Amino acid sequence: MTTFNVPTRDEVSSNNQAIFDNFKKEIGFVPNIYAAAAYSDSALDNYLPFEGAKSSLSNKEKEVVNIITSQLNDCKYCQAAHTVIGKSNGFTDKQILELRQGFFSSDKKFDALVKTTKQMNLNKGKVDDETLKTFFKAGYTKGTLVDIILAIKAIGVTNYLHNLTQVEIDFPLAPEL
Repeated sequence: MTTFNVPTRDEVSSNNQAIFDNFKKEIGFVPNIYAAAAYSDSALDNYLPFEGAKSSLSNKEKEVVNIITSQLNDCKYCQAAHTVIGKSNGFTDKQILELRQGFFSSDKKFDALVKTTKQMNLNKGKVDDETLKTFFKAGYTKGTLVDIILAIKAIGVTNYLHNLTQVEIDFPLAPEL
C-alpha cells in the first residue's frame, strides 16, 4: 500500500507555505487533510474559496450536508472533523449521530435537508417526488437544491482525499454507528 505522509511546511510550495501560515494564525494548526491537499501546488488555492463560498445554506445547514455526505462516503477524517464543527455550530452528540444515520428527529426542516441530501448522494443527484415535496414544504427552494449540490461536491473533495491518502486524523474520532 502506498503511504502518504502529512507534508510539513518545508515540503510544500511557497504558495502553500503562506496558506499553512494563515491556518496556523487563524486556527492554531494546519489540519492534516489540508496539508495532504498541499501535495498539489494549486489545490488549496482552488479548493478553499470553493469550500467557503457564499451559499443560501447557513453554517449549520452546511454541517448537515457535510455530516451525512461524509458518512455516506465513509470518510473517517471528515466524520471526525465535522463532529467537532457540528458541535461548534450547536448540534449535540445525539443529533450528530442522527444526521449520520440520515434523519433528524427534533427539527422537520433539518430532517428534510438531511433526507434530501442523502438521496442526492445515493442517487447521483436524483430525489424522489415525495422527498422533494417535504423539502419544499419545509421552506427550502430550488436555489437551495443547487447549493446542496455544491456543498456535496465541496465536502466530497476532502472525503475522497482522505479515503485515498489515509493521512492521520487530527480530530477526536467520531463514534462508530
